[in-house]
Amino acid sequence: MTHTQLILDQVVLIKVDATIYGARKKLNKEDLVLADGSKLPPEDLASLGSKRLLDPDRLSVFNRLKKEAERICLRVGTRFLGGFIVPVAAAAQVTAELDRIARDFAQARAEFLDGYDAAVQDWMVKHPEFAGIIEKAIDSMALVATRLAFDYLVVSVALPEQIPTQEVERLESKLGSLSEQMFHEIAVDANLLVEQSLLGKEQVTRNALRPIKRIRDKLDGLSFLDHRVAPVVATIDDLLGKIPNRGSIEGSLLQEILATAMLLADPDKTRRHGEGLLAAQAPAPKLATDTDVDVEETVDPTEPESSELPASPTPVIPVIAESVSSDPDFTDLFDGIFDDDLEAESATEDWALEVLLINHQSDLEAGHDADKPNHSEAPAEPITVTAGNDEETDDSDQDYWF
Repeated sequence: MTHTQLILDQVVLIKVDATIYGARKKLNKEDLVLADGSKLPPEDLASLGSKRLLDPDRLSVFNRLKKEAERICLRVGTRFLGGFIVPVAAAAQVTAELDRIARDFAQARAEFLDGYDAAVQDWMVKHPEFAGIIEKAIDSMALVATRLAFDYLVVSVALPEQIPTQEVERLESKLGSLSEQMFHEIAVDANLLVEQSLLGKEQVTRNALRPIKRIRDKLDGLSFLDHRVAPVVATIDDLLGKIPNRGSIEGSLLQEILATAMLLADPDKTRRHGEGLLAAQAPAPKLATDTDVDVEETVDPTEPESSELPASPTPVIPVIAESVSSDPDFTDLFDGIFDDDLEAESATEDWALEVLLINHQSDLEAGHDADKPNHSEAPAEPITVTAGNDEETDDSDQDYWF
C-alpha cells in the first residue's frame, strides 16, 4: 500500500456548504444624482460598486455561524480541496457540532424571513433620500429564502483502480502540501494566543491553556501527515504535565508557556524543532575502519581520557531541545523565532525562549524526565489516530478570542 493510500485511509473530507444572502445590488448610473457638468468615468476605467438593500447587521448571524462551522473543522483537521481533511476517528465529533450549527442556522433563517419586509422598510426610513433606488432593487422573500442555506457533506477520498501516473502524482503533490498547511494553521492559532493572552501578563488562568491543548490535539490527530509532529506533541505534553490542577499560573512556568507558544507560532521553527528531537533520538552509527584501528594503536596512554570519543552512543534525552544543540543543523533552533521589524519585541521573545531552555535543563538535572516514557518517539509508519475527547466541559464554547 502506498503512502498516499495510507493517508487517505485515515481521513475523510468534510465540505461545508453555507449560502448567505448578500442583500446587495449593482449601483447604476441612474441611481446617482450628479451636479451639472459632472461626468462619470467610463466602465472600462472604473465601476460604480454596489448598494445595500438592508442593514448588514441583520445578516451577521449567518456569517458568524459559517465561521464557527469552519473553526470546528479546523480544530481537528486542515483545509483540503475546498473542504477540510479530518481524521476518521474525529468525524463523528465534528458532524455532531455541524448538526448543531445547521439547527441554529435554520432558526436564524426563519426569524430573518419573518422580519424581512420590516427590515427593508427600516432601511429605507434610515436613508429617505435614496428610498426610491432601494425599493426598485428589493428582492422577493421567495428569492431570498433560496439564498439562505446551510449543509455539509462527508466523503471518503480514494484513488481509482485505473488512473494515469500523472494523476497519481498530482494527488500526491496535493497531499504533500497538507503538512505545510497544518503547520501554518497551528502558527495562526499560537500567534493569537501570544498576542492576546500571554504577552505582558504576570499571571494567567488555566483557560489560557485551552488553545495550547487544542493545538496539541490537532497535531496528534494529524501526526500521520508529518513524521516531525510526534516529538512536538511530546514537548507540549511535557509542558501540560507541569500545570497545577488549580490556581493561577505565573513565574517560570508562565514563561515556559509563552516560549512554547512563540515556538509554535513559527511554522519553520516548529518543524526544525521536531526534526532536531528526532535526530537526537537516533543513535549515531559506529563505523569501524582501518583508520580507526590505526588511531587506537597509536594513542598516547598519557593523554587524558576526556579527549577520547565515547565507546557507545550518548544516551538519548527525550523532549529536550538542548539535546540537539551540538548538531550543526539545529544550533540556531530558537534563534530569531520572530524575525519581524519590531526590535523591542525580539528581546522579549529571546528571553522567553531562553527561559524554556533553562527550565528544560533544570528538569534534566533534577531527574524530572528520568522515569517518564519517551513520548517523542515517532512511529515507523503512519498509524490510525484517535482524536482527543478529553476537552474540558467548556471547550464546546466559542473560542475566547473570537
